[in-house]
Amino acid sequence: MRFVLGFRAALAPMLGVLLAVMQPAKADEGTTVFSDSSRIASVGGSITEIVYALGEEGRLVARDSTSSYPEAAAKLPDVGYMRALSPEGVLSVNPTGILALQGSGPKEAVDVLKKSSVAFIEVPDHYNHEGILEKIRVVGKALGVEAKAEKLAAETDAKLTAAEKQTAAIKERKRVLFVLSTQGGKILAAGSDTAADGVVKLAGAVNAVEGFSGYKPMTDEAIVSAKPDVILTMKGGGPPISEEELFANPAVASTPAGTNRKMISMGGGYLLGFGPRTAEAIHDLAVALYGNQVLD
Repeated sequence: MRFVLGFRAALAPMLGVLLAVMQPAKADEGTTVFSDSSRIASVGGSITEIVYALGEEGRLVARDSTSSYPEAAAKLPDVGYMRALSPEGVLSVNPTGILALQGSGPKEAVDVLKKSSVAFIEVPDHYNHEGILEKIRVVGKALGVEAKAEKLAAETDAKLTAAEKQTAAIKERKRVLFVLSTQGGKILAAGSDTAADGVVKLAGAVNAVEGFSGYKPMTDEAIVSAKPDVILTMKGGGPPISEEELFANPAVASTPAGTNRKMISMGGGYLLGFGPRTAEAIHDLAVALYGNQVLD
């Protein structure tokens, strides 16, 4: 009898996950407010930051591996990388709601989660000033704290506006090449419609890459033609890019950035998160690019 009871106890969590996947969703797929927001799984670093900035972190029961800020978030169970989720991993924490940043995946896993009995709300991710405010409002509405969200959105709006004004008077704009990786000797760079492109523009600079969107490898000829003044990289988002390795690349070495050995490296979540800290990230990037030309 003890063996049977023990077996049933061990089986219960697995049955809960299976039932959640198999049952039809209780709410419409287009839901914007959780009917029960007591146990939320947050997927996306900026989403988790917003929940904490709203003072609603007590609702969180899990987060994804990109949610490293604030430090307290690291104590929550980790359901995996936001672009490589497994339905079983997310549902194993028994959430009452899943709050996921647009772009979470893979698509098959997200489709399963959307069809489960757990409410799934996707948060839009646009790489501009208004996109950040929209994120805050969507998260606040989902949690039923719209007044708090409006207050945070207003504060963030003011900070972003101030940060953007700091470079408004600068006439000669730096050309910035964002390098995501140099694996295999190939420069993987950011084109349009990327977080890197968005933050470079907000900091008063120009994306040196033209002609493609997303992250793509660049030929030596394309790198030379881009004529970047600065190479921008991120920390903590994969294998680190060393200055020596980067400027050893002949194409990079022949650019103004290579001649002056100008490289800026910032924390990935901070630089590309497009969340409550983005105004500070814009300021820090602008200072690194323009020095005392930035107006405080």
